[in-house]
Amino acid sequence: MLELRAATDRGTANFGWLQSRHTFSFGHYHDAQQQGFSDLLVINDDRVTPGRGFGTHPHRDMEIFSYVLEGALEHKDSMGTGSVIHPGDVQMMSAGTGVRHSEFNASAVDPVHFLQIWIVPGARGVAPRYQQVHFGAEQKRGRLRLIISPDGDQGSLAVHQDARVYAGLFDGAETASLQLAADRYAYVHVARGSVEVNGQRMAEGDGARIRLAQQLDFANGDDAEVLVFDLRPNELPAL
Repeated sequence: MLELRAATDRGTANFGWLQSRHTFSFGHYHDAQQQGFSDLLVINDDRVTPGRGFGTHPHRDMEIFSYVLEGALEHKDSMGTGSVIHPGDVQMMSAGTGVRHSEFNASAVDPVHFLQIWIVPGARGVAPRYQQVHFGAEQKRGRLRLIISPDGDQGSLAVHQDARVYAGLFDGAETASLQLAADRYAYVHVARGSVEVNGQRMAEGDGARIRLAQQLDFANGDDAEVLVFDLRPNELPAL
């Protein structure tokens, strides 16, 4: 069963320097029907003006990753990490026992557009860590590339949870299928463009909860970029 979450139904935030769309409840946006799905807690679609960003702030016991769509995002944290994240890069920060970090638009001229996504960890109190891997367009074109997994399989980033994340690019006749175990849930987020998922047309910003489907088929993309989450069969994150 595919349950569509339309882009236009998402929560919004406008701070001038930040335009944000919230798939699930976050900050001042609260919807009792949108508290996450399985271990997926946050999908924020953020656009930040040049030279602005999120000042240093703390996190703990959360798996946080950023997926840059346009521009460049500068990251600094209390582990001593300093990096700039570009389109194709995936950044994963395991907050564990506690970490402080900042995320700024690295450009004084161009905006940055990125997704910030939180996954609730299966283990608490772990040592904080930072990972960053580049997945070129050729790795995602017409297929679903594993980018996050529990064991870092196939060069993916490791996450402290029984979750796998795939990224794909689809245009025209390109198609791909993802097999799911019989007892798994999935969530699909269309980061840009549009694509059909099991025959359902999904546009930029749309998401879909998918329960107990053993195969996801992607077809008829129009400059589409998608993220697919293979998740445990839980309705809500256990915080």
